[in-house]
Amino acid sequence: MSVVDASFGSASTRLSLRERAEIVGRDVAAVWADEVDRDARFPHEAVDALRSHKLLTCAVPAEHGGEDASLNDLCEIARILGRYCASTAMIFAMHQTQILSLVRHSSPGVSAFVADVAQHGYLIASATTELGTGGDVRSSLCAAERVDDSVSIVKNAPVISYGEYADAILVTARRTAVSPPSDQVLVVCPRDGITLEPTGPWNTLGLRGTCSPGFVLTAATSADLIVGTPYSEISSRTMLPVSHSVWSAVWLGIADAAMEKARAYVRSAARKQPGVTPPGALRLAEAAAVHQQFADLVFSAAQRFDRAATAEAGSPEAESLTGMGFSLAMNNLKVSSSTAVVDLVNRSMLICGIAGYREDSPYSLGRHLRDAHGAAVMVNNDRIMNNSAQMSIAYRGTI
Repeated sequence: MSVVDASFGSASTRLSLRERAEIVGRDVAAVWADEVDRDARFPHEAVDALRSHKLLTCAVPAEHGGEDASLNDLCEIARILGRYCASTAMIFAMHQTQILSLVRHSSPGVSAFVADVAQHGYLIASATTELGTGGDVRSSLCAAERVDDSVSIVKNAPVISYGEYADAILVTARRTAVSPPSDQVLVVCPRDGITLEPTGPWNTLGLRGTCSPGFVLTAATSADLIVGTPYSEISSRTMLPVSHSVWSAVWLGIADAAMEKARAYVRSAARKQPGVTPPGALRLAEAAAVHQQFADLVFSAAQRFDRAATAEAGSPEAESLTGMGFSLAMNNLKVSSSTAVVDLVNRSMLICGIAGYREDSPYSLGRHLRDAHGAAVMVNNDRIMNNSAQMSIAYRGTI
């Protein structure tokens, strides 16, 4: 992982990305995690720490002031943060999906914006879902209305994660008012040109600190902030594989936290009766095998993307990002990871027993269990599997 001079408080130390993530997670995110969850509030402290440690901008190219972090790097950071506060980790993950979408599909105006992101540590959100499309992010009703060098958009979005706190929002819209719903563009909308009218509260079971209510978004921006690449290509080549990878890394972090508590509980029981194997030890060994498979799945997917992303343009490996086999693999990653995290937290609950069920116990797993259940509904698994089912009928290769 790359290294940079980073400051935290009054100290200035040469730290790796992983080390900085551990500091932010352990010293900041963990401190506020229960309050963030209880009050469903934005984790200001943790996001400010991510910004001060330059973790928000680590995936920006070095030529623009970033650190060229790979997807594998981002997954490592998301995993660490997920262990301490899943809401903070998910905000980091969603932000980095937007960053890579801009970096990998740039144009002069967008490139200049990315440089501003690196200079100021902007937090980037997205508005890709829209009421009336049935949850299909590859379809838009709103349009990018262009007049000379200006663009305006009005979008009724059922969810905009941390939209109130973002410095810019990437918005999908039809290319023109007469374009079909599938002919979409991605538009960078800086905060000073956005009005957000809330359409409902955010009171969910888990991931409460992501603050993701619905809004009617009204935006005015510059035409040179329309990303030149069609959104269909951005989605398949970058947004879908990156989001599924970093989300899965967050869920792996939740599983890490649950496994740590289960392991600590079994060790405590073993100390009380030396020479006697605690009842939960066998369950712990079984869970550890599933946990290892989960980690291998996440990082093999990230490394597969990194190899393709850095391959020579036009090569079979580079073009594999748009292949049906790659799409199926990314769909499988998301569904498998969102299932594995719930399984591992449940296993940990059985190991810890009433101590894991209690909210006032050091082994409490309530927040982790509630956060874990959010995984399956972040782009509903049924929708993903329906898409995979259609592709599987036509696909003749190996994943």
